[in-house]
Amino acid sequence: MVSANTLCKKLLNVKHAVVEDAYFYDDNYGVNHIRIQVRTDKWHEDYCPYCHKKCSRYDQHSSQPRTWRGLDWGAVLVEIEARTHRVACPIHGVVTAYTPWAYPGSGFTRDFDLTVGWLAVYLPRSVVSEYMRVDWETVGRCINRTLNDIEPERSKRLNNLVNIGIDETSYKKGHKYITVIVNHDTTNTVVWAAQGHGKGVLTQFYKQLTPEQLSSIKIVTGDGAKWITECVNEFTPDCERCVDPFHVVQWAMEALDEVRRDVWREAYAEFTQLSKEHPRKKGRPKEDDPTSAMLNAARAKADAIKNSTYALGKAPEHLTENQQTRITMIAENNNRLYRAYRMKEMLRLILKLKDVDEADKALNRWLWWASHSRIKAFKELYLKIKRHREHILNAIRFGMSNARIEATNNKIKLIIRKAYGFRNIQNMLDMVYLVCSDLRIPLPNRKARSA
Repeated sequence: MVSANTLCKKLLNVKHAVVEDAYFYDDNYGVNHIRIQVRTDKWHEDYCPYCHKKCSRYDQHSSQPRTWRGLDWGAVLVEIEARTHRVACPIHGVVTAYTPWAYPGSGFTRDFDLTVGWLAVYLPRSVVSEYMRVDWETVGRCINRTLNDIEPERSKRLNNLVNIGIDETSYKKGHKYITVIVNHDTTNTVVWAAQGHGKGVLTQFYKQLTPEQLSSIKIVTGDGAKWITECVNEFTPDCERCVDPFHVVQWAMEALDEVRRDVWREAYAEFTQLSKEHPRKKGRPKEDDPTSAMLNAARAKADAIKNSTYALGKAPEHLTENQQTRITMIAENNNRLYRAYRMKEMLRLILKLKDVDEADKALNRWLWWASHSRIKAFKELYLKIKRHREHILNAIRFGMSNARIEATNNKIKLIIRKAYGFRNIQNMLDMVYLVCSDLRIPLPNRKARSA
């Protein structure tokens, strides 16, 4: 039969440790605990916890033993008890000696931290907190230790960058943003993230790159933000700046929606004026009442324009029958809004072209059309696209898009929603690095899965 000490050691999944004793007890809430008394074996008891090199002792064992939480055994709460001492490491100074069952500074076993990190990737933090019987904030610290263990040198993500995407996404109400940089050559890998947005934040990213890392960057994609262009020109003047088609179409959609709102206001003002000129009498009007029919038609026209947002935003091939009818009605009754819709569609199709020369000629025609459209919103869009023309053509030339980083932004928003927000920005950034990458958290006593 297996001895109790061997059984405890196997269940704890700990190496370089010696089990000395174990006992059960109940706390004040009636929860059953098992406390296992252990010590580090004599070959590893004077190791530094960071560099794992043998060091000289700084002092003797502490008078009071320390306790670490382990993974529960069924419903029994597991604790490890051991006496610790300090060692003098020539590199890291005076530190608590290596404990093979826990990360430095942690009050939990390695398996516990890894399990909490794995659960936090897929579950809300409050659920993880309740299931693992730890504080809500403790989950964040477990995630940080897990990330630092499986990726101790996060700066390696900055090596061999060639095509990168830059964007900002909000994480909290009140214009609170984080800047995110994604490597286009690896699937959804966030290589750098920081609180805030603007030239000052992006400069921090570029300044921590070595000359070799800066020279390897060939393409930078993003929206039309001036601060991105300024940083690209300052730090990587030889790389190509691309304004991806996603944001250009988004600009066109915003211009189209502005036209739609103006047309709706005019139609509703017309209905209001008719209502004042022809006030309705009490009671239900007759079916053949011309005044009532006129007012109903004016109200229906205003409502049709108001409710046409989705129809105007969708590509023609994706329109439903009702949406197609609505577009036809707009074409027949409102020439200005229909011209704006056609300009949006033409721009969208231009950005799908693969031949950059053909796209250049088509974009010239579109710019002329927008500048002579007599529509204020599209005249402003004309000026904006004219400023970014070369960057837009670069995106077509190299086939680059910010779709990947927009997908990453959605992942980040999902992380925030699952956690019901973050009070500690570092906890959020740790989750972003963990989830938006190809990292895999190893679970205890499981076969490793490929990334």
